[in-house]
Amino acid sequence: MRKTTHHHSSMQRDYKPAGNQPDDSVPKQNPGSRLINRKTHWIGVATSLAIIISIFVLMADSTRETQANAHTPLEAATSSASTSTQTRITLPLPIPDGKPTAKTLPLPAEHTRQDIDWKTATVKSGDSLALIFARQGLSPQELDRVMRSDKSTSALKRLMPGQQFEFGIDNGKLQQLVYKIDDLSTLKISRDADDNFAVATDTRQMEVRVTNTTGVIDSSLFLAGQAAGLSDNLIMELAGIFGWDIDFVLDIRSGDHFTLVYEELFLDGQKKRDGNILAAEFVNRGKSWRALRYTDASGQSDYYSPDGRSMRKAFIRTPVDFTRISSRFGKRYHPTLKKRKNHHGVDYAAPRGTPIKAAGDGKLIHVGRKGGYGKTVIIQHGGKYSTLYAHMSRIKPGMRRGKRVRQGQTIGYVGTTGRSTGPHLHYEFRVNGVHRNPLTVKLPDAAPIKKKYKADFLNKSRSLVALLDVLQRTTVALNDKDKQQGQE
Repeated sequence: MRKTTHHHSSMQRDYKPAGNQPDDSVPKQNPGSRLINRKTHWIGVATSLAIIISIFVLMADSTRETQANAHTPLEAATSSASTSTQTRITLPLPIPDGKPTAKTLPLPAEHTRQDIDWKTATVKSGDSLALIFARQGLSPQELDRVMRSDKSTSALKRLMPGQQFEFGIDNGKLQQLVYKIDDLSTLKISRDADDNFAVATDTRQMEVRVTNTTGVIDSSLFLAGQAAGLSDNLIMELAGIFGWDIDFVLDIRSGDHFTLVYEELFLDGQKKRDGNILAAEFVNRGKSWRALRYTDASGQSDYYSPDGRSMRKAFIRTPVDFTRISSRFGKRYHPTLKKRKNHHGVDYAAPRGTPIKAAGDGKLIHVGRKGGYGKTVIIQHGGKYSTLYAHMSRIKPGMRRGKRVRQGQTIGYVGTTGRSTGPHLHYEFRVNGVHRNPLTVKLPDAAPIKKKYKADFLNKSRSLVALLDVLQRTTVALNDKDKQQGQE
């Protein structure tokens, strides 16, 4: 800028326009000399302007070069993206969903040569690894070496149509292989300096976001859950948490409501699936149940009431998904014997083939036919309790006397074998050998939270309890408002 000012000042001084008073310091010139001077004047102006423009161009180029040199790779990448240029900066980021190239793969430097021939192979229906490798001109021996290089290469066998492989090939030899197992995991194989294959699995982490919802039941939990924006899996999980205390077929009433605090898992800004339920409340017939998820130091997760009691019971109240109770516990008219007789269990009507679950952990003490019960399984739960499951269409393969089963494990399927007039499960619950009504018997609780974790549980769950309090008050207020509007 100083040069610009200097040239501008010189022009003002050397080519000052004439005033009314003659300037004795400037010699008088004839008309011919004035014409020459005017030409010289404009030539000088043009030259000065050219010099000024050149200086500006040089300064601008120098500034751009300095700024470019000052950018970090990340800043350069951001700048390139914002100006829509074609410049790409290689950064150690996970492989994008798009087609990976030699420049964008985060592989060792010695295996990112420009002369590698990259090929994309898409899995077709009926494809095998051998066919895919053969189409790339790779020998069966090369495939065998890859598969033997590490046990994690077994993921390559789980092929689905539409999946893609990226082959980096040099002189007919495999140098690099990239296989996207799923949205989170990518298998990378590269030939090392010793001509062996090195295998690594890159794993991305999903972003966890915590959200909440509430719902009021009008006809069923399933419909209310859908209206509250819950997935089918989340609705089933909610029912599973409270299923020991609430019968979601028989106990539900219009106006019952629930509150849920749960996780949503996102990847690249898009929701992929639901995560865990962190806290939940269910109000049934005016009575409230609350459940809080807690993971102890050993990694074991379970749901507990706010005071640390396990939400689980030692037994499931109903071991089958049923449509109705066709016969209750107690005296009844027997449909096949045609007389009044004590009914020692509860009959749950359900379609043939509906899975039957073990009501609790235990050992199988009877598997097979048992008189009028038809195909039957009996489970002993410790020394005090036993359960019986009758009229099965078939018993699940692998069930045998002496085998131990877990609560919720499928042991057979609904049928109509034995003395039965239609497909249903006859279920009995015995305490010290005495039949008890499965619908009303007090079920023993599962073990409460361990004493050594109790203080940690209470501390971590405090904020969730406070959140449930706020959400519960909001739900009640909305319900009252809806009732008022309905009355008006």
